[in-house]
Amino acid sequence: MAQNTQYNDPQPQISAIAYKQRLNAWTIVRVLSDTQRVFVARFRSRSDADGHLQRLRQLSPDANFMVVFDFQSDEALN
Repeated sequence: MAQNTQYNDPQPQISAIAYKQRLNAWTIVRVLSDTQRVFVARFRSRSDADGHLQRLRQLSPDANFMVVFDFQSDEALN
């Protein structure tokens, strides 16, 4: 695959990191109380998160987990 090697952008790594963070939007959180939540894992697809959630509930039946969409705006990433 041909790549444009003439392009010298000083921020390609920053853009790549921000894009990679936006890929993993589905998050499993463990709910500890009404105000406390712990991020457990991030996934690219809802189905991956749901599958992982099922396994976590089997391993820790007393814990309270949920899948959430972790939306981050472009301003928050910069």
